[in-house]
Amino acid sequence: MSSFLKGKIIIKTNLTVLTGLHIGGSDTYSAIGTVDAPVIKSPLNGKPIVPGSSLKGKLRTLIASVTDTSENFKINEDTEAIKKLFGTSTPKLKAARLQFSDAYITDDKTKLNALTEVKFENTINRGTCKANPRQIERVVAGTVFDVVIVYNIEELDEIIPDMKLLALGLKLLQYDYLGGHGSRGSGRVSFNNFSFEPIENDEIDTEKLKEVFKEVEEYELLRIQN
Repeated sequence: MSSFLKGKIIIKTNLTVLTGLHIGGSDTYSAIGTVDAPVIKSPLNGKPIVPGSSLKGKLRTLIASVTDTSENFKINEDTEAIKKLFGTSTPKLKAARLQFSDAYITDDKTKLNALTEVKFENTINRGTCKANPRQIERVVAGTVFDVVIVYNIEELDEIIPDMKLLALGLKLLQYDYLGGHGSRGSGRVSFNNFSFEPIENDEIDTEKLKEVFKEVEEYELLRIQN
């Protein structure tokens, strides 16, 4: 089977924050009294972003966790289907079919007075019972990010299987969390408003792709009340 490029598909969707989202930035030089754990922000406008690497890594881990049925499952030894989507360096270098961009806030859909909040938490030393308070910055619930994923078409008959695998990861993520502090309620997100734009290929049935990802929007764990 040939594997040269047969075009691309630009996948766009909105990621909506359902509970405070923390994907950490650098706090190396935080001054006394400032937030201990800030979120990562764009250097262009100072607004929070969702790094493409964070989304890619979480999706890959979730998909691998449910699709590898071997008795000796190892998180770093993915199936061939996952390697095709996300790339691999072992045993032979293979480029990923999916490319994730950093996600930026959708200004026309995010109507909030503030984009971040500071959550105060305490860790307790069980030996001394001494509290260690800290401040964690989170992107507030209701914030909407534009997610853009580019898919390289290598085999036409593998598009739908690949898209179903990606959709599985997005569904699972809505029952999991993105970023840190998920066990404490942070990082719940949802995906909606999918669109697909074929590039340099007229054989792509975008209606079939919409059907594949329609299920994703029905898997929200939480819904924001209007």
